[in-house]
Amino acid sequence: MIIMYVQNIFLGMVGVPQIVIILVVVLLLFGGKKIPELMKGIGQGIKEFKNAAKDITEVDKKES
Repeated sequence: MIIMYVQNIFLGMVGVPQIVIILVVVLLLFGGKKIPELMKGIGQGIKEFKNAAKDITEVDKKES
């Protein structure tokens, strides 16, 4: 029974219970004080990625 549940977590679709488990693990690993810093870093990384993708598409449009 437990093995089936573990397989469901890793092989099945991600649902609310899996997201809760992931959030608890992140909270335990990083602590409450580090999470805002971690989210800020992730947000900055996403922003830089979007800007780079935007720059690439602008260069492609100019070249064609």
